[in-house]
Amino acid sequence: MKRREFLAAIGAATLLSGCDFSLSEGIANPCRARLPAALAEHPLVLAAWRGLRIDQVWDCHAHLFGTGDSRAGLWVNPQMQSLLSPLQLVQRLFYLNASCAHDAPGRVDESVVERLLNLVDGLRPGVKLLLFAFDWAHDERGRHLPERSTFHVPDAYARQVAQGHPGEFEWVASIHPYRADAVEALEQAAAGGARAVKWLPPAQNIDPANPRCDAFYAALTRLELPLITHAGEEKAVHGSDAQILGNPLKLRRALDAGVRVVVAHCASLGHGADLDAGASAPARENFELFLRLFGEARHEGRLFGDLSALPQLNRLRVLPRLLAHPEWHGRLLNGSDYPLPGVMPIFSVDRLVEERLLEAAAAPVLKALRAHNPLLFDLVLKRSLAWEGERFAARVFETRPFFDPGSRSKESLNPGA
Repeated sequence: MKRREFLAAIGAATLLSGCDFSLSEGIANPCRARLPAALAEHPLVLAAWRGLRIDQVWDCHAHLFGTGDSRAGLWVNPQMQSLLSPLQLVQRLFYLNASCAHDAPGRVDESVVERLLNLVDGLRPGVKLLLFAFDWAHDERGRHLPERSTFHVPDAYARQVAQGHPGEFEWVASIHPYRADAVEALEQAAAGGARAVKWLPPAQNIDPANPRCDAFYAALTRLELPLITHAGEEKAVHGSDAQILGNPLKLRRALDAGVRVVVAHCASLGHGADLDAGASAPARENFELFLRLFGEARHEGRLFGDLSALPQLNRLRVLPRLLAHPEWHGRLLNGSDYPLPGVMPIFSVDRLVEERLLEAAAAPVLKALRAHNPLLFDLVLKRSLAWEGERFAARVFETRPFFDPGSRSKESLNPGA
């Protein structure tokens, strides 16, 4: 798609999405290449790396995707390419532009990986991304449902990309627990180096409180693999669109089975039923339900949250709460939710300044960073956030020990300057 056509489609999207957005920082990602030296060495950027053990910095939430033109098994629902589903069509265009693959006909899959490598090269040596596979939606009998799936990224593809670039990537499997071969697939993933399992229950039709998940939970515990699962309302991926399955309280079953659970985005969108208070109780914000779980002593050491997408316009309201509680920071893990930091209208640096989460002097630097490297933008932004003098602790960004237990006993080889 040509740039002019892309911009026209994105303009139409702002009228259709119903999401928070701002056009003040652009519509299309400019997809610029290597950072200018003056920007790479800017004091704000250097300060972001200071105090971090660089070889421990793993971005724990990055999406791998494509159109399937590599013939490696990637798949996108045709609705995302149809004018009959304008919102999904525009979302697809956003994701392709954010990953700088919208002008790569016939080699989109390859271009997505090339851009990721380019972005990681703009970070510090030793930083890695955890790349997500993404399973099909399945019905209650364990049959895969392409018609109710948005996209599919096979485990084999995520493993292949990560193993082909071991200095930049690790990988995360995605296995639907209703599958007849779910436990076998999990064991294969663990043997192939998977660092975790990714679920998106509302899109994949997974009820985390369903007893059908018990065998899978037992295997996760035995294999010492964490579960990274979305909670709260889902807006980016439609699929089955069963929002009730995003209720954070449904994750108690996994926690009680001994699974280490990472709640993506800290369940920061939407409302859910208060399952502890009965059917007649009013719905509560999903973020508050997440904090209720977070406060239950029996889940300490098992329940975690990730920071992916939290600076977005529709989620940033939770940042002051999280920043203001440094005692929680040991249970928070940083992830970018790539490619979303490259979707220009869903972030506003100026809004973060207005909300007193960011110093005004940081805004021009962050805007320039984003035009070149959304991953670096995401990290420097989060390292720069503050609320009443509190910032996210360095350990929030040093996620490697969580996903690579063997690294806990190893001395850092490249401490941050």
